[in-house]
Amino acid sequence: MPKSPSIMGIINVTPDSFSDGGQYSAADIAIEHGLNLLSQGADWLDIGGESTRPGAMPVSAMEEINRTLPVITGLRANTDALISIDTMKPEVAIAAVQAGADMWNDVSAGRFASDGLEIAAQLKCRLCLMHMQGEPRSMQAAPKYDDVVDDISKFLADRANLAIKAGVKPENIWIDPGIGFGKILNHNIELMRNLDKIIQSTGFPMLFGASRKRFIANIDQQAQNASDRLGGSIAVALAAANHGADIIRVHDVQETKQALMVQNKLNSIE
Repeated sequence: MPKSPSIMGIINVTPDSFSDGGQYSAADIAIEHGLNLLSQGADWLDIGGESTRPGAMPVSAMEEINRTLPVITGLRANTDALISIDTMKPEVAIAAVQAGADMWNDVSAGRFASDGLEIAAQLKCRLCLMHMQGEPRSMQAAPKYDDVVDDISKFLADRANLAIKAGVKPENIWIDPGIGFGKILNHNIELMRNLDKIIQSTGFPMLFGASRKRFIANIDQQAQNASDRLGGSIAVALAAANHGADIIRVHDVQETKQALMVQNKLNSIE
């Protein structure tokens, strides 16, 4: 029976994120939201200062730091909970870890900067390597794979090996298949059906994030607004847990926590 995964609550400190852009752009509101997510059962908080939705435009490292650092500092002053910084930029990761972040959650898998993996090694924090085909501005422009599960497994294993060669400790490495990042619906479905194979083939724990993503609306045409995708988000969270994901990254912590608790109880009944 798969173990129950940890829950990572999302805090987007951005004006343009696909689901909650602008809601938590003020530091005091973001800090309050983070503490509320912890009270609902989150084990992690993931702080992001740059939207990576399809078509998103980049922002400077300084802008990201100005958005995220007050939130990390404020949260760390109020909780010992695990904090992740969601960024591609080493400068942002450095500032975040110095302020108390425990993980660098990198959607570029260390490819944004030539010295990204070396800096991750120096920081000695956990590092999550995610697969993304292309970049946020162009990643949904006709993505193609020979075999999506094998291709992404190989990519993640290769990036992890490079991280280890750069000095990152193997026990600090996490992987993320990047649901919705350069994938069409069929790619996402195939990946979610084979998360356990990806985990087994790479040998690293998985952070899984599909909360409120567009592919849910591809399945349910009534869910065009991100806020209408709670049911689909819970469905994929449960599926990911059954396939061995170690952390589930979500917007709706309380509802996901309850669903996982019930599933875990059902699975334990003989």
